Amino acid sequence: MTADIKIRIETSFEAISSDAWGSLAGAAKGQPGGLYNPFMSHAYLSALEESGSATAETGWLGQHLLMEADDGTLVGGLVCYLKNHSQGEYVFDHGWADALERAGGRYYPKLQCSVPFTPATGPRLLSAVVQDADAVRRSLAAGLQELARRHKVSSAHITFVPEEEIPVLREAGFLHRTDQQFHFLNNGYDSHNDFLETLASRKRKALKKERRAALDNDISIDWLTGADLTEGIWDQFFAFYMDTGSRKWGRPYLTRRFYSLIGERMADDILLVMARRNGRYIAGAINFIGSDALYGRHWGAIEDHPFLHFEVCYHQAIDFAISKGLKRVEAGAQGEHKLARGYLPATTHSAHFIAHPGLRRAVADYLERERIEVEQIGGMLTEHSPFRKGERQETDD
Repeated sequence: MTADIKIRIETSFEAISSDAWGSLAGAAKGQPGGLYNPFMSHAYLSALEESGSATAETGWLGQHLLMEADDGTLVGGLVCYLKNHSQGEYVFDHGWADALERAGGRYYPKLQCSVPFTPATGPRLLSAVVQDADAVRRSLAAGLQELARRHKVSSAHITFVPEEEIPVLREAGFLHRTDQQFHFLNNGYDSHNDFLETLASRKRKALKKERRAALDNDISIDWLTGADLTEGIWDQFFAFYMDTGSRKWGRPYLTRRFYSLIGERMADDILLVMARRNGRYIAGAINFIGSDALYGRHWGAIEDHPFLHFEVCYHQAIDFAISKGLKRVEAGAQGEHKLARGYLPATTHSAHFIAHPGLRRAVADYLERERIEVEQIGGMLTEHSPFRKGERQETDD
């Protein structure tokens, strides 16, 4: 890092200029050659904090690294939080915490560089469009390590990192971890039927039958975006989220105000897939629209109907992506059931700076074996994809 560049820490996104943050690659629409990621936008990140969803009170204390030139121009950024737990991350390190604490160490607090409650890959070491991206990444990686030392924490974690950021992080001494999601890849399909024709006959018939069954009992589907996202719609969707989230997680992470804020700030980047029966909505899924991808996040329902979850979350997402020419659908964390519905294994990446020498050695050994296992499982799953033998499918690795 040169003498005319400095890194400072900001505890709140509210104190960061939205225009300045939007100058970083991937964080805003319309940048030259940039791929917009809605989760890295100022609108999304500030809504998480302002709504009370990701705050010091919920265990997410902002420690955002801002890299600035002497004149105050923002040239790089890294979203970061000081955390006293590992909830809402989707890259699981509970075993690491238990091991260190059994050995007499202290794992928490730790530094977590991610978008809270959002298991979607996106740029993490952000640089201004006009900057040397790798130089900025190296400075931010070094800045994060220095922050870890100042806080005297056990570790710093950067999760759901794009693969192109991994070499710089490994060079800086971070450990590389891989995991797996399932993504639909749009190979230039003109329609959902176009996609179905690439499947084996038996799989194609099964999915057609599943989609018909999901809409039994006079269920219809609406796509809502932009001006459709009224406060009344958010009230209904939040009821779905609370009902399903309470049963699945015990305590849902996001507040009602979060939905109002993203509705105000980024409605055109949001797709709600809503299922209607007897004149009222009974289920829905929220998706976010990037420049080349649709990101499925969570769903909820107040009525239980066979296959409705698959229709609302997976089939409709494919329909929308094809209709808009998006290259892929990322349907959230885990879920091998997605494979039968045309979602293929995709490797995800994270990077971990472990300050404790003993824990670092143990984690490094574990991650080496885990990477081999993830690769092997991905290969086996791909062999059991629903596509016809010989049908060429691009990978998303």
